[in-house]
Amino acid sequence: MAAASEDSLVLVTGASGYIATHVIKQLQEAGYKVRGTVRSLSDEAKVKHLNDLCPDATYKLELVEADLTKPDSWEAAVKGVSYVIHVASPFPASAPKDENEVIQPAVEGTQSVLKACIASKSVKRVVLTSSCVAVNWSNTNTDKVHTEEDWSDVESLDAYAKSKTLAEKAAWDFIKELPDEDKIELAVINPAYVMGPVLHGSQCTSMEIIKRLLERSMPACPKLNFAIVDVRDVATAHVKAMTLPEAAGNRHLVVNTNMWMKEIAQQLAKEFKPQGYNVPTVNCPYFALWMSSLFDKTIKMILPQVNKVHKFENKRMKEVLGIEPLDAKDTIIEMAYSLIESGFIKKTKKYKGPGGIEETKAEEDKTEEKADEKKEEGKEDEKAKENGNVKEDAAAEDKKEDKTEEPAKTETQAEVEQKTEETKPEETKAEEAKPEEKAEEATAEKTEN
Repeated sequence: MAAASEDSLVLVTGASGYIATHVIKQLQEAGYKVRGTVRSLSDEAKVKHLNDLCPDATYKLELVEADLTKPDSWEAAVKGVSYVIHVASPFPASAPKDENEVIQPAVEGTQSVLKACIASKSVKRVVLTSSCVAVNWSNTNTDKVHTEEDWSDVESLDAYAKSKTLAEKAAWDFIKELPDEDKIELAVINPAYVMGPVLHGSQCTSMEIIKRLLERSMPACPKLNFAIVDVRDVATAHVKAMTLPEAAGNRHLVVNTNMWMKEIAQQLAKEFKPQGYNVPTVNCPYFALWMSSLFDKTIKMILPQVNKVHKFENKRMKEVLGIEPLDAKDTIIEMAYSLIESGFIKKTKKYKGPGGIEETKAEEDKTEEKADEKKEEGKEDEKAKENGNVKEDAAAEDKKEDKTEEPAKTETQAEVEQKTEETKPEETKAEEAKPEEKAEEATAEKTEN
């Protein structure tokens, strides 16, 4: 990013808006003097936070009142300014009853700002915030990737897309018709659907998707496809296009990638379901969506875009402005956290805050580790018990074997008698011999007789 010169005063219109706050922050960080316009300085909700965008800024932000519907309010706002970044533009949350309510302020307001720039004699270049809808919002050929050479067919556009297309065309026509002595440079930024962290303090249409998904204000995801880009990349594109020579006289599509709403919801669910947010992740049937549109004007506005895909090239963004888009996942998650932290979405009891999911995962991992450790300890105890039982069984078996004697050998009757005879005392033997002797004597006496 080019360094700011001491006399460079930059005017940012619609200073309290979503994109503008990021533009102001980056300008202040780069050392520029910045003046911002708001419709009312007394609107504290839209003004208070602007002074805190860059606490270490070299120059304090200057705020002035100016309104797109009041042409005379712009001359004073532009006085002494070197560059104008014209971001202010109506962005309705629902389809207006009369499209001119959106188109007229956009077209006439842009012309009023450009006329004031010419009258100031100090403005070198104007950077206009247009949109990808001015490049293509009618051709839904999914195979075609649209470039800065393309323009939407105004007759087939809704009020918002028509306002952006007509306002940009009015700006190019105005610059083209200027006499040489009044010539100033114009560069246009055509961002896709802008997402990412919010720095401002008021509700805006860019919040709707994330807010509805986290609050589950719809039970399912409409089949909507978005070409998305991070708001910080959009702000960088504005700041670079302000001074880069190659940017003058050109349009610049600023886009990252295409995502279905279901894919956005899945990213949110992964991060925020553990924190108590019941994010819907299934597709919504068209009939159910159509029925809802009868009661919800915001749904009625998006109904024509169901199932449609718009693809855009980002070659100039990368090669001319030198911007490599931020990761889409970070864009989504950081936007969600900023909406919760800023109070646009309520905190749940399980909410951990930015980085909290990592703590939750770490706690879960620790719990799992402890459970695994206890499991292993249980296995070890069981194993030890089994080993102890085996040893006890073995010892008991050994003891049993020690007590068991070999069976006595069977002895014959003669051997028993012989053993008994041998163990008899001599006196017993003598007594047992006497009857035999008496028998022999009696036999002898009979013989003699």
